Amino acid sequence: MNLETSYLGLKLNSPIVVSACSLSDTLENIVKMEDCGAGAVVMFSLFEEHIRSEEAKHHGLHAGHRFAVSEAMDFLPEQKSLRNPYEYLEKIRKAKSRVGIPIFGSLNGISSEGWVEYARLMEEAGADGIELNIFFIAGNMDISSGEVEKQYVQIIQAIRQEIDIPLTIKLNPYFSALGNMAMHMENAGANGLVLFNRFYQPDFDINDLVIKTDLQLSEATEIRLPLLWTGLLYGKTKMSLAGNTGVQSAVEVIKYILAGADVAMTASALYKNGIEYLKTMNWELKEWMNRMGFDDLHVFRGIMSQRRVSNPIAYERANYIKILESKK
Repeated sequence: MNLETSYLGLKLNSPIVVSACSLSDTLENIVKMEDCGAGAVVMFSLFEEHIRSEEAKHHGLHAGHRFAVSEAMDFLPEQKSLRNPYEYLEKIRKAKSRVGIPIFGSLNGISSEGWVEYARLMEEAGADGIELNIFFIAGNMDISSGEVEKQYVQIIQAIRQEIDIPLTIKLNPYFSALGNMAMHMENAGANGLVLFNRFYQPDFDINDLVIKTDLQLSEATEIRLPLLWTGLLYGKTKMSLAGNTGVQSAVEVIKYILAGADVAMTASALYKNGIEYLKTMNWELKEWMNRMGFDDLHVFRGIMSQRRVSNPIAYERANYIKILESKK
């Protein structure tokens, strides 16, 4: 069975990609990911706040430096534990010297000022592409949806000016017209979309009256929203599509490809089962393809997308009605 796929114009030996997470913080883990069959690895994220903090430390401006969301610094670890941007670049260099699979740098930010130059530095360090995670919650009542969308486009344009390598955007699902926004991102220079970013939402400890920031791993049931949008976007954009949420096994990988994704990204499954679980996922994918008579991913990619159904409107509306009526 041929598991080769193309993502952002790059050839991958498997559609299973390790998404941005702390597992890629060590070179040993990245080498193991390749050995166990990962098609590519997205490095853990370098945050705008980390970069600004490092710059402020060197220039003595930490107290007065302007942040797009200044209160974000209150929730970061102490200065000594913040990720060093220069060490991050060195980890990309070392990873590229040891493995043959694509390595993507990951940037997480909310403004288009200054820090975006690190995309170019990642490219110079050897990154095969950049995944941009714009983690922005529009909690300010004075900011309109149009302003939010404009901010996304400006960041994409700023980074595109810095790099020649592929740029993919890790989206949140909360745009009112996500399809239209995807087109704006493509026009701004994006080469791909990752559907979707999981907001790590806080919880409250009602006894100690503090905010809980514990990490909750994704579950397979979370696949439905990104699966819907993957199926809706397939064939309507030139951008590569990556399914990112709820990938716990080969089952979810298959579903994403059926919807039209080029790759499926996972981290939670590896936290739960270990990096070697990549072998199992690839094996199960091959077994399913053999059972279904598919010898290549391209044969079944997108066959469950909106583009392939006889009545496209049914994809968006009729299935919704059927689900509700099935509970009678």
